[in-house]
Amino acid sequence: MPASRTLPAFPAGKTSFAEPALLQERGIRLRAATADDLVFMRALYGNLRASELAPLPWSDEAKQTFLDDQFALQHLHFVRHYAAADFLLIEHRDTPIGRFYLLHEPAEDFLIIDIALLPAWRQQGMGSELIRAAQREASRLGRGVNLHVDQRNTEARHLYERLGFKIVAEEGPYQQMSWQAEGLPLS
Repeated sequence: MPASRTLPAFPAGKTSFAEPALLQERGIRLRAATADDLVFMRALYGNLRASELAPLPWSDEAKQTFLDDQFALQHLHFVRHYAAADFLLIEHRDTPIGRFYLLHEPAEDFLIIDIALLPAWRQQGMGSELIRAAQREASRLGRGVNLHVDQRNTEARHLYERLGFKIVAEEGPYQQMSWQAEGLPLS
């Protein structure tokens, strides 16, 4: 059965995160994710994990089943534990290209739950601009921004470090990173 029929919907269907003007100028829009977006989200998740599964001697069907199960568990965890978050679909001219999940209430600091783009849209500054926009908003409110990164994802970790994040804890295969506004440029 398709994931969009068996997984819980995204909570609330609202967003309070303002789209960065720089992305709007490039035809990039953010909107609240809906149950109809779960098929894309599942495919995006599979794309993100494909290289990790490539060397395994599993059949394509076994890999797809594994990815579907892992996506379902991740989605369920996110919507249960971060129900107040903005679950945003990133679109370019009405075509989905990624997702950005951001919790900014009721936590003390903002939490970037997830940020992911299709490969063709990476390395173009979109992720950086979304993170900077979250940093600007958090700074305006006197708050910081936290996130977790898989230790194997060195490319993402280097991006976060360039944006002023520091490793503050290790939690299994993940590193918790934190950004605080003190004196850091947000341009």
